[in-house]
Amino acid sequence: MNSKTLILLAIAATFLSFTTHLSQKNSLSGEFNPKKDLLLVQFDCKTDVDDLHTVAAFATLLTDTNFSSLKYHAVAGTYGIQEGLYVPPNDLFQLAFGSNWTDAHNQSGAAADKVKVIVQETLDLQGDIWIAEAGQSDFTALLIEAIQKDLPEIKTAKRIHVIQHSDWNENSTSPERLQFVKENVDYIKIPDGNAEGNGTPGFRDPEFTNWKEKIRNPDLFEIWKLAIDLSNQYNGKDGRYNNEAVSADGLDFSDLSEVCWILDQQDIRDVEQFFNLYAH
Repeated sequence: MNSKTLILLAIAATFLSFTTHLSQKNSLSGEFNPKKDLLLVQFDCKTDVDDLHTVAAFATLLTDTNFSSLKYHAVAGTYGIQEGLYVPPNDLFQLAFGSNWTDAHNQSGAAADKVKVIVQETLDLQGDIWIAEAGQSDFTALLIEAIQKDLPEIKTAKRIHVIQHSDWNENSTSPERLQFVKENVDYIKIPDGNAEGNGTPGFRDPEFTNWKEKIRNPDLFEIWKLAIDLSNQYNGKDGRYNNEAVSADGLDFSDLSEVCWILDQQDIRDVEQFFNLYAH
């Protein structure tokens, strides 16, 4: 293969990469608009403790001046059909988000109705809804059904965007509900946040143990301390999933890759770079 052919192949590969990234970021309604849009961050909390780390990481992101006025709402207990025990996150959610969260554990229908009211405020102001699916899509299906029932004028396929990074999350969603979500929203699958160098941040690192040295904000320190304490308390206990990164005293907030994608921060490389950017 001559040098001219190699150059042409390289140009073609670069163009393909660029157009693939562009098609991902330019969804049906464009990119996240911080002035109008609402970010829903939905955590299954079953049975992996990585959601606890992700809550702390999201709270860290919110302390940055670029995101301090972000319109968001968090939801706990948005699990699907996976077996295993729940990881109780309520104290952490309260500490991290105050009253700006909803508990869907054992009350998914009522929680969907509550979140629908919050979502409606944004939709009425012509904003879109962006869902970081830090878990399964069963709750999202209930939410979409509630919106379609009470707000039939809303074109959910254009106004609601669901971002998913995990094959396991999809496989642990009720198949009929996953299909319903894919058919009724702008559903975007991004590369897995557990790995580095694939186009999204790699936020799972068993060797990153010096988070205490990075956090300067005392309120944020308390959030991380509670997240770490709870994850150590429940990781691998009573048949729950044993997260090896957590067992090694490292960190796993891989689900934050979806939030970073929505907020156009997908170029962050790894856990260390995240802390260097946002922990101060």
